[in-house]
Amino acid sequence: MTWKFWKWSGAALILCGLVLGVVVGIFVNQNVVTPEGLALLSWWLNNVIQPLGKLFIRIIFMIVIPLIFSAIVLGVAEMGDVRKLGRVGLKSLGFTLLLTTTGVLVALGVVNVFAPGHHMTEATRETLRERYLGAAAEKVAQGVKETPLADTLLGLIPQNPLAEAVNAFTPNYTGGGLIAVMVFSLFFGVALAMVPQEKSTPLTAVLKGVFEVCMVIISFAMKLAPLGVACLGFALTAQIGADVLRSLGFYTAVVILGLGIQQCVTYPLFLKFIGGVSPVAFFKNIKEVLLTAFSTSSSNATLPVSLRVAETRLKLPARISRFVLTVGASANQNGTALYEGVTVLFLAQVFGVELSLGQQAVVALMCIMAGLGTAGVPGGSLPLVVGVLVTVGVPGESIAIILGIDRLLDMCRTTLNVTGDLVIAVLVSKSEQDEHSGDPEAMSLM
Repeated sequence: MTWKFWKWSGAALILCGLVLGVVVGIFVNQNVVTPEGLALLSWWLNNVIQPLGKLFIRIIFMIVIPLIFSAIVLGVAEMGDVRKLGRVGLKSLGFTLLLTTTGVLVALGVVNVFAPGHHMTEATRETLRERYLGAAAEKVAQGVKETPLADTLLGLIPQNPLAEAVNAFTPNYTGGGLIAVMVFSLFFGVALAMVPQEKSTPLTAVLKGVFEVCMVIISFAMKLAPLGVACLGFALTAQIGADVLRSLGFYTAVVILGLGIQQCVTYPLFLKFIGGVSPVAFFKNIKEVLLTAFSTSSSNATLPVSLRVAETRLKLPARISRFVLTVGASANQNGTALYEGVTVLFLAQVFGVELSLGQQAVVALMCIMAGLGTAGVPGGSLPLVVGVLVTVGVPGESIAIILGIDRLLDMCRTTLNVTGDLVIAVLVSKSEQDEHSGDPEAMSLM
């Protein structure tokens, strides 16, 4: 049997790159212990490995703004009737709330059953706090900062859409950012749909061209993905090794269990009984999306791949998938909501804060709402976790305990987030097909 790596699928190469990077990283972490060796490892990580790992992610982020703008505008405009937009939007919101609520309930269930916070010793807790307290300070400052509701709502309407686009991925940016860009795109798409077709056709053609160019760039970036994920996997495991995993092993296992229940039980049930599609075929078709999400830890970076897979593999109607997936990259973070629920209750257990059933209901509600607006970038949920912690009387600085393992868990919850986006796209497409079975663009699922 001849091994022809160049004939492997993109998903297989990405998986191999990830496994190779993780294994080599663990080996290096366990064997490089001298000061000289650690200094050399740090130099290679900072100057070679991590820049290579981030290269394909930067290429993807480079076209996220034009992709989001063209996808939303085309998705809205191609619906024709603005009332369809409202119907699709309400269905998307309804399924999002339903899946997010299910995820948070799973989180509360696994934490109360397994009580991971009661398995951590005082010595381990203090060691982790001392090691990561400095890194936690910024997250605490963001999490306890309160913004008036009126300012938050006004921030969704951009005074300068270009400024919001420029700062969409700027850390600690106080404007609307990516959400404001999406709102502008919605307004633009609605207006374009109301313009007479003979006048809007040239602009629509340009936007279709922009969208296709973005897809070509994504194809190029994905060719670099195997090397990129190998470097990212190596950087992660070479730095944290197995010590943090051992210290937070029970907490990590409970988070992954909750995410696994949502991914392998909840989603398939929705797909089978509401979407009327085969869960096995669904997951087989989206494996490239799952690996990209896991390696990048970013819903926004995975969005271009999700759009391509939705149209080419799942055969979803473009007008629905473009709208649902693009908005869902920021508005549907039910994996993050589940993670936040587990983390808040875990840290409450660690600090001996007993939460009543009513207080846990408040935590659940806050996690559901947080899941609707978490930034789709690595670590975007941590400030929101701090906000929930402070609300229930747990010190915000306690977030330092889980920072060492957060990157790995971020990879897992991002995978669940993007899967949820695609599940919702399938469910909305199915419901639209049922209502308009004579529509020639009606869905052709899997």
